[in-house]
Amino acid sequence: MNRYPLWKYAILAIALLVGLVYTAPNFFGEAPAVQVSSAKATLKLDSAFAPRVQQLLEEAGLKPDFVQFDGNSVKARLPETDAQIKAKDALSKALNPDPANPSYIVALNLLSRSPGWLTALHALPMYLGLDLRGGVHFLMQVDMKAALTKKAESLTGDVRTLLRDKNIRHAGISRDGDSLEVRFRERDTLTAAVALLSDQLPDLQWAESVDGGELKLRGTLKPAAARLVQEQALKQNITTLHNRVNELGVAEPVIQQQGLDRVVVQLPGVQDTAKAKDIIGRTATLEVRMVNESAEAREAERGGAAVPFGSERYLERNGAPIIVYRQVVLTGDNLTDAQAGFDGQTQEPAVHLTLDAKGSRIFRDVTRENIGKRMAILLFEKGKGEVVTAPVIRSEIGGGRVQISGRMTTAEAADTALLLRAGSLAAPMEIIEERTVGPSLGADNIDKGFNSVLYGLIAIAVFMCAYYGLFGVISTLALGFNLLMLVAILSMLQATLTLPGIAAIALTLGMAIDANVLINERVREELRGGAPPQLAIHNGYERAFATILDSNITTLIAGVALLAFGSGPVRGFAVVHCLGILTSMFSAVMFSRGLVNLWYGRQKRLKSVSIGQIWKPDAAANTAIKA
Repeated sequence: MNRYPLWKYAILAIALLVGLVYTAPNFFGEAPAVQVSSAKATLKLDSAFAPRVQQLLEEAGLKPDFVQFDGNSVKARLPETDAQIKAKDALSKALNPDPANPSYIVALNLLSRSPGWLTALHALPMYLGLDLRGGVHFLMQVDMKAALTKKAESLTGDVRTLLRDKNIRHAGISRDGDSLEVRFRERDTLTAAVALLSDQLPDLQWAESVDGGELKLRGTLKPAAARLVQEQALKQNITTLHNRVNELGVAEPVIQQQGLDRVVVQLPGVQDTAKAKDIIGRTATLEVRMVNESAEAREAERGGAAVPFGSERYLERNGAPIIVYRQVVLTGDNLTDAQAGFDGQTQEPAVHLTLDAKGSRIFRDVTRENIGKRMAILLFEKGKGEVVTAPVIRSEIGGGRVQISGRMTTAEAADTALLLRAGSLAAPMEIIEERTVGPSLGADNIDKGFNSVLYGLIAIAVFMCAYYGLFGVISTLALGFNLLMLVAILSMLQATLTLPGIAAIALTLGMAIDANVLINERVREELRGGAPPQLAIHNGYERAFATILDSNITTLIAGVALLAFGSGPVRGFAVVHCLGILTSMFSAVMFSRGLVNLWYGRQKRLKSVSIGQIWKPDAAANTAIKA
């Protein structure tokens, strides 16, 4: 009656083993480390860079625990903080001879002390939030008015192109803030323009007016279109911030919208506020210029003469110098999309760009007039430019589709497309609040949170063991198993643990023991009714299950609501809360019953069970029977 089949015990054993393995990394702590990543979009690191970092550290007299390539950066773990500071200084000096123009970002970081065999199993510790690990917090205000002005500037160029293509004469086009104005001299021309622009530019609403002898057509963004522009600007800024923060190597940064025009940025583990500001404030813009191919420019490339007037000297990706004209043909403001792909003829990796109406017209005219000449595409970061490619113009390029190819790998093409697509902010942002949480405060929060869970667990264990005897011991073991499974699942999901998450763990322990209380009381009730011990255990678990299921489902519904509609700390609390409900049902019902069956199920003639005092309802008996 009270025996589990072997496969159920196998499931419990596997769950226990997995729980132990994936919970273990959280107890090893973190070690100081340095991280080296690229400071330029066109400079990418690979696995071959790790031996170079290892060599530089050894030359500085440092012995790192290990040096590994991790995605887009190289990380070296050091035994102590003093070695970490020395490693940062040594790498910065060796890798960035010119501090004003750094090629690499050398940042302080923390890495898990977990043994290699655990890491090989992808058993990693949970990420810690800002309140537990320390770090920096920024609240950034997005200039929505600038986003609307930028959109109006783009639409002004589109209006000019549309009217020119349809040969509709106007007396001038101007922009006033986030609206634009077109002047006409004839009523028929204005009527034709209204029909064309209303059809081609549905985001604008047009109003006619008369000023002296001139007819005016004023276009403003419709409320829905203006709201969409602001939402897209906010989303692009958040995407851009994610791309930049990745270079800091921050584990689980929090970058989320707050209100209609603000963004919260939390970077756990980052103590260097200046470095964080530097990364967040990066800009990446595209410029297209013509290459100066005169004899003076060729001589200047070889270093034998000065750069000709009206030209500038830049470096190509292979380090070769190139002279380009100062005049900018096209900028990234005319870029609407950038996607990685392949050249249709050579099958080489390439970046396909899509230009707006103004950019398409300019590019068509420039390529038609400069067939056989080279055109340089430059990428600017922090005011410093680098030539991505400088292809020869073979023919006129129209239709707004442009391709960048030549000496690029597939990964480089994808990175370049991403940077061009979301490398610059859609609207300016200003830091209006800045806060730094020190690591000592984070450590104090961890200690207090850990102690609250530990003392709560001890108090529950003492009460259960004293009140329910052996069944209380089994309930306590099930509660410990529940905690083990919850931490293991959070670690496997690589969830971010915050103070609200620790509060959810403590709450889960209190709620999880409730299921065991229901089971124990139900077994007592069966014994009071005169049922033999084996039948009382069986009926106790069977009949308590429906009540446990109902109570946990209702609580789970509340947790899912918090998860769906909450944000920030509330959402973090809800994640742990929902997972805790699921693990508590498994541990309270299946694990505790497995222990009870293992202890009592093999006894054929069971006369009593250790479940505390069972008071008979019969007043005549008036004695407590210890079962």
